[in-house]
Amino acid sequence: MEARPECLRFITSSFQSVWSLELLLQLKNTRSAASSTEKLVAVLRASDAIVSKAVTGLLAAGLIVEEGRGLVRYAPASAELGSLVGETERLYRARPDAVRRLIIRGAAGDLAAFTDAFKFWGK
Repeated sequence: MEARPECLRFITSSFQSVWSLELLLQLKNTRSAASSTEKLVAVLRASDAIVSKAVTGLLAAGLIVEEGRGLVRYAPASAELGSLVGETERLYRARPDAVRRLIIRGAAGDLAAFTDAFKFWGK
């Protein structure tokens, strides 16, 4: 399956970890109801810290919304974001390892930029 460059950029910039993508897809597949962080911890078999970090990132990316204390729901801020999520899901189902590598590369890029900033200041 071929992915558009926009989708690849979306993946590397929107997901801090594979957990974030899994959490988003879980919410997308249960979009009619809000989920509590406790339920997401149980369903994903993840820690509270991992789920909390993923929720924070997805909220900032405009992919989910809060509905009351501790409840979140899938709600992309635009039709384009919704389309990119759908394309990402199809790509992830077809080529999970490739998508995982993209997410890791995006996270590593952030780390590389962070360490490069310290190299600059050290000179």
